[in-house]
Amino acid sequence: MPKIPCPVCTVDEIIQHDDHYECVTCAHEWEKPEEVEGPRVVKDAFGNILEAGDIVQMIKDKKLTGTSKVLKSGMKSKPIRIEQDGDHEITCKMDGVSIGLKAMYVKKVNP
Repeated sequence: MPKIPCPVCTVDEIIQHDDHYECVTCAHEWEKPEEVEGPRVVKDAFGNILEAGDIVQMIKDKKLTGTSKVLKSGMKSKPIRIEQDGDHEITCKMDGVSIGLKAMYVKKVNP
């Protein structure tokens, strides 16, 4: 079961009912979102829709976990791929390293 935080107290201990969720801590109840069929829609930091093959640019410095490399602001990627599931929304190559990124750290570069 995925960890879904409570929208009121942000605790991720919830009870999953058939049609709604309930927070164990604050007893807040909310409806389950409807499951959307189809491909994942990924937007960059400025709300532009990203598609496979787009070029993106870093908008802030980001240290790569487990290495001493830092992706600097302004660094451009090779063409990206959209991930359909998982924590990271896009995968691309930057500075010779293949990485997975959340789209909130990049902006789409116009060709």
